[in-house]
Amino acid sequence: MMSRHMRKDYLKNKFECWGNKLGQAIKEYKFSRRDKLRMVRVKKGKASGWIMQIGLKEKGKKYWNWSPDSKPLPFNLTNDQYKELLFLYYTYTKQIRKFHSIRFGSMKKFGLIGASGYIAPRHMKAISDTGNMLVAALDKNDSVGIIDSHFPSADFFTEYERFDRHVDKMRRRGNPLDYIAICSPNYLHDSHMRFALRAGADAICEKPLVLNPWNIDGLKEIENDTGRKINSILQLRLHPSIIALKEKIANSPKDKKYEVDLTYITSRGHWYLVSWKGDVTKSGGVATNVGVHFYDMLHFLFGKLQENKVHHFSDTTNAGYLEYENARVKWFLSVDAENLPKEAKFQGQRTYRSITIDGEEIEFSGGFTDLHTRSYEEILAGRGFGLEENVVAIETVADIRNKPPLGKVGEYHPFLNKIND
Repeated sequence: MMSRHMRKDYLKNKFECWGNKLGQAIKEYKFSRRDKLRMVRVKKGKASGWIMQIGLKEKGKKYWNWSPDSKPLPFNLTNDQYKELLFLYYTYTKQIRKFHSIRFGSMKKFGLIGASGYIAPRHMKAISDTGNMLVAALDKNDSVGIIDSHFPSADFFTEYERFDRHVDKMRRRGNPLDYIAICSPNYLHDSHMRFALRAGADAICEKPLVLNPWNIDGLKEIENDTGRKINSILQLRLHPSIIALKEKIANSPKDKKYEVDLTYITSRGHWYLVSWKGDVTKSGGVATNVGVHFYDMLHFLFGKLQENKVHHFSDTTNAGYLEYENARVKWFLSVDAENLPKEAKFQGQRTYRSITIDGEEIEFSGGFTDLHTRSYEEILAGRGFGLEENVVAIETVADIRNKPPLGKVGEYHPFLNKIND
């Protein structure tokens, strides 16, 4: 593993390299010395992202007077040239942030459990994007080449015992991990969070945080004993469209009940039921595994949960009715491609997602790219979502798992008519 000094030199060389590339591009596109570049984060419509602005410095003042919405492109740039400049500038500034965070001792050391999982690359990218370093990773599967894209010097273990020993050695030598990110199967989250806290690190855990509400009580005790914190990834709470919708609901009459239909079908092959995800004791079932973040979003938007009914519960499909302070929700979740609408099947789509509020479709399919990085930024700033924010969603999925299905009675989701009970 690189020493801190070696890592600093490596990052310095890297950002200087990207700086030279950026300088060559600017020279090639005939910018004058008086032309300036900067990149800013802006909201565009229902999403947010980075844009680069080019401006002219006149009489000692800086005028950032151009953005991608401006036509034509300045200095006769083509779209491809603009994209190249944006990529070079973004990469250059990111390398500078990494260099300064280690130079001034602010770089945090991360461990990662579950490095070969589907969601792990988003955590690696978030660690990198926030200027921190992954130093140790664990997974019983060794298909983890993705680590090379971000942290080729990270130590990797396929055995929990050796990972434990390595983390403990770092702690005893006065160089402990600051955070351990947890991307392991759902039923292991509880154990791995307790390991992280006892190792002297804060935990960052994927959803669902745990499978049962009483697990949260035990984790609160360990937080108190160790003085460390558990953070969770509830990224929909950070989505610009969801935040705007929450503000709209907050400005509506307090006694208003919205009519909500939630439909999410994400087709999975035969492997799904053979894996741990198909075992309800390990994944919690479809509602827990693919739906827990939706239930958190509904609670976040519409307040306290008042009623929870289950109409259908099988290995591949769950459906029911939820009533919150400000909404009545019919929901349908499935991993069975047979439940896709005909239009989606005709177009060859394997996923279908729809959320309507009072008959109006809510569009939030975009804006997901950077939400894990946004989550990490909030966590590092001390504003992460902790145990308490997870209670309602975990209680919701636990009740869904344990309630007897009612069948097609009352206010059930129309997609249930596709299923023969």
